Formats: sequence, C-alpha cells, structure tokens
Amino acid sequence: MAALAALALQATAQERELSIYSARHYATDEALYAAFTKATGIAIKRIDADDTAVLARLKSEGAASPADVVLLVDASRLWRAEVDGLFQPVKSATLESRIPATLRGKDSGEGSQWFGFSTRARVIVYNKATVKPADAATYEMLADPVNKGRVCTRSGSHPYNLSLFGAMLEHMGEARTKTWLAGIVANMARAPKGGDTDQIRAVASGECQVALSNSYYFARLMRSTKPEDRAVVEKVAMVFPDQASYGTHVNIAGGAVARHAKNRDAAVKFLEYLASDDAQRHFADGNNEWPVVKGLKIANPALDAMGPFKADTVPVSVIGMNQVKVQRLLDEVGYK
Repeated sequence: MAALAALALQATAQERELSIYSARHYATDEALYAAFTKATGIAIKRIDADDTAVLARLKSEGAASPADVVLLVDASRLWRAEVDGLFQPVKSATLESRIPATLRGKDSGEGSQWFGFSTRARVIVYNKATVKPADAATYEMLADPVNKGRVCTRSGSHPYNLSLFGAMLEHMGEARTKTWLAGIVANMARAPKGGDTDQIRAVASGECQVALSNSYYFARLMRSTKPEDRAVVEKVAMVFPDQASYGTHVNIAGGAVARHAKNRDAAVKFLEYLASDDAQRHFADGNNEWPVVKGLKIANPALDAMGPFKADTVPVSVIGMNQVKVQRLLDEVGYK
C-alpha cells in the first residue's frame, strides 16, 4: 500500500472529481477506482462504452468534453485517437520508468500521449477430443482445410480481431492475408457471433472445434469455481500460436489524458496510480491480464499455468495503419 500512500496528496477544489471515459467493462475494476479515491480524495465519475463509442463521443464533444482520462482496450484504438488529436502528451518520470517504451505512445519531446497498463494475448482454443494440437498451432491453421467446418469467432470487425488481422497483414502481405481470411470464412462452423467466452463454450459443446479468444477470458474460466465452467475447461485446451515463428499477437489496455481535460493534474495522478504495484497486481489478479511493470511478482495460478510465451513485436502504429485495409479485405471475403 506504500504506492497508494504516496498518492495521498491533498486534492485541490478543482481536482475533487475526475471524469473517466472507459472502454474497460470489467466489474473487477471497481476496486481500482475505489482505492484511488480512498488514497487521494478524488471522486471518479465514469462513462462506460466500447472503444469506438468512446472515441466518437470525444470527437463530437470537442473542446466541451468533460473527459479527463480515457481508458481503451485496444492498442490500435489508442494509436488512432493519438493520430486524431484526442489526447495530450504527458511527461511523467513515474510512467516513463515503469512502463516500457514499446508499450506507450511515441515521445515527441513533450511526453507520450498514451500508456499501456496491461497486456493480453490472442490465443487459439481447441477441443481436446477432436483436434490435434498441431492443427491449432498457428493463426494460419485457422484457414487450413484440416479445420473445415471447425472454426468459430466473434465478429471479424471487433477490435480484438482487427488488431490481430492488422498484425497478420504486416507478416503476410495483402494478397496472402485476403486468402487467409477467406479460408477462415470457408472453415467456419457458424456465422460469427457473441464474445470470446461464447467461442470457448462453443468449442467445449462441440458446436465448433477451434476458436480465437483473448487469454484473460480463458484464465477467467480456469479460475472459476462454477461446475459448468470447470466442465468447459476440462474439454478444451489453449495454445499460444506461432511460437516457432513471429510469436503470438499481444494487445494492450491503456489510458491517456484527454486533450481537453479540465483536471489534468488529477488525470496524471490517476495514470501514475495505474502504474503502481497495487494497481498492476489488480490487473493480474482481478482481470487475469499481464501487468506491464517488469519484475512484478503476481499470484495468479491461471496466468502461471499458461506459462511464458513468445510475443509478436509488430508495432502498434503499424497495426493501426493496417486496419483500413483489413476492414476492406473483411468486406471483400464476407467475414462479418
């Protein structure tokens, strides 16, 4: 709690309330907000929406926006917001010392415009009774004929998939990526629908055999004490794709100070709080995400069980720039 105690500064009258626009829809985050308020005396007013809606609201509100902090759950959306001028740079010794340069926006001399606070991997989940591990070992195998009629995913246009596909476009080029996406569509057991947990349950039930999911959804089921969740975990397995080549796609959740923040000082305090040991452990223990602070010990049996893995290193900016092309390819191949 020492990190929180250090934040317990007397808030000015203007700082008494912090307005946060958040795409983090995790109930476990309530403890994060409560701890910050307890430590600083700064109340939090939060507006929740998905990444696209948050950014659209910031654009429409312009200089009249009450937003002080923006929290998003996709690296390319953070990059897009930076390009669109929705954030302001932050120069913070705390953030720069605790968050790796690869997980924050480019520093133009005035500081970075966004910071990653947790990471999650885009993994492949498969049915242990019907699928050989080799048939799910790479992202490209999702389009292989061996998986005909086996694949299920959420919408191809969801940010989690768009970012993965943007990375694949960088690795494979446009022509191969289009062929790959068309192959996934041809291999689908049913039309894309639902969230990542729905995909895992569909694999366990036999509706499909192979699916994409963010790692924390799988870890959530691993840690569940509900019999029905335990039954799902018993029937499926998870793989970090492409360990023999470029590595598994990793996305981030991060935050920034809004361009027109009225309470900038309080906003920076909040971002620095998210980089504290206490908050970083919460990302791991509360929502099964990997913290970004190096060397931090966590006590999450599910993350430990998943083990270390090789992560892809395609830059966030490249993934972001590729998404317009990716969306066009999705439309061309009929990936809904």
